[in-house]
Amino acid sequence: MTPADAARFILGHLKPLETVRRPLREALDAVLAEDVTSPLDLPPWDNSAMDGYAVRSADVAGPVALEVIETVPAGQFPRKRVGPGQATRIFTGAPLPDGADGVIRQEDTEALPDARVAIRNPRDAGKNLRRRGEDIRKGAIALPAGTSLGPAQLGVLASIACDSPLLYRTPRVAFMGSGDEIVDLDRKPEILAGTKIASSNSYTLDGMIRRAGAEPLNLGVARDTKESLREHLERAREQGADLLITSAGVSVGEHDLVRDVLQELGGELKLWRVQMRPGAPLGFGSLHGKPWIGLPGNPVSTMVTFELFVRPAIRRLGGHALPFRRTLPVVVQESITLGPRLRHYLRAVVQPGEPVGALAARLTGPQGSGILTSMARANALLIVPEDLPAVPSGTVLQALLLDDSQHVAEPPY
Repeated sequence: MTPADAARFILGHLKPLETVRRPLREALDAVLAEDVTSPLDLPPWDNSAMDGYAVRSADVAGPVALEVIETVPAGQFPRKRVGPGQATRIFTGAPLPDGADGVIRQEDTEALPDARVAIRNPRDAGKNLRRRGEDIRKGAIALPAGTSLGPAQLGVLASIACDSPLLYRTPRVAFMGSGDEIVDLDRKPEILAGTKIASSNSYTLDGMIRRAGAEPLNLGVARDTKESLREHLERAREQGADLLITSAGVSVGEHDLVRDVLQELGGELKLWRVQMRPGAPLGFGSLHGKPWIGLPGNPVSTMVTFELFVRPAIRRLGGHALPFRRTLPVVVQESITLGPRLRHYLRAVVQPGEPVGALAARLTGPQGSGILTSMARANALLIVPEDLPAVPSGTVLQALLLDDSQHVAEPPY
């Protein structure tokens, strides 16, 4: 399959998880599963947007002295109506007293003896008010279903006293690596001696899963034996994973056993290999009724395929209607020569270029799938179509920005 077809195929087998109610302080980055209707007007009453004096516009056509009849701080309500020739000392957020239709800012006034105030500048006549319901009307939808809850959205829900919103459950994503040569950092001396290789993918995947909005479940590193693979794969069910991710063991070598063990455990294979580089040996299927995505083991291939296939899958499980990052046009700043006629995803740095508003892209250096620093330096994946074996400098291509918060419904790559 093409990468876009593979992404559609994978997400076509997934649906959002069940819904739960959670305390608002635990809802950051979750997705609303229902419309939230406001039970009140917001603000609930006309109130002052300034520290100053609530007055009648008719009384401040020019410089004037007014009688101050009371003081209303935020958190209290006025007791007196403002009549002709009168003013109320008021503070930001305090309810506007009856009779007043504006607030003169404190800087344009001068306190006088005998509870009076001089209005030196009438520029704010009829201004500096926050009207009742100007933000949200009672009965209106404050936030629709499908909204991702960032800090501002949490504030909106708090302002209408929604303390336990209905959310799609956070996906639990189990991940594991495999390979006799791979060890975790508890075997640091062997890594430093060059007899073993650190399981960098374990840390990369843990971070990418968290950044995608899911809870990571580390199953460890399996040996290149069916027994060890079987033991590690079974842990995903024991830990209640909603999605299983494996890295390595999905190619065609004699030690690439994940496919065989998956089928022996009753799993189903639905997809095998994608027309792309890096990351062609990609697998998708299910085990014990839960989706499985098999990623290649090379560090860059792992990260690229995670971005294109796993991250959208996590977003779909978490209830996001727009699972895919968008792409943007960029001007390539160097000549590029490629090998096989496959769709390539090259690690690049994208930054503002000329003319103003344009984006320019330059590769991060050597593009081998084992060169993890090429990803560490990158902020984008430069997409080179399969019909372009060579890319002249100045060519306009599409790039997927790795920190872009804008998402789309269909895979644009």
